[in-house]
Amino acid sequence: MKLKFTLSFATAFLLLARAAMAADHEAGVPLTPAEAAGAWTVETGGHAICIIQLTANHGASPAQNCGDSLPAGVTGWTATPDGMALTDQGGAVLAPFNRWSNSLLVSHRSSGVDVQLMRGTPAQ
Repeated sequence: MKLKFTLSFATAFLLLARAAMAADHEAGVPLTPAEAAGAWTVETGGHAICIIQLTANHGASPAQNCGDSLPAGVTGWTATPDGMALTDQGGAVLAPFNRWSNSLLVSHRSSGVDVQLMRGTPAQ
């Protein structure tokens, strides 16, 4: 009886894990304009810092309260092979972000601090 329960539990666990992985198939792929468009929460150290608006035509508008969590001069974004990068007016990359999931992009800073972009606003 115990073996039957254990096998049933293990099977259910594997099916749930597989379904979760199938639902999130965007890790490590370029961000498309349609996926980028909208509000993204800038987070670091587990805290929401500010909101950045990305547009389908590769524009970016960080809120005034982003401070030093994002580099100065961010006006746009560009797709990269594994996510996206925030750019300046001339198209120079200011902060690359690796895509970890459908709604999470992560930038590893040289300071050791990670900055995340989470799809939506903190209240969503």
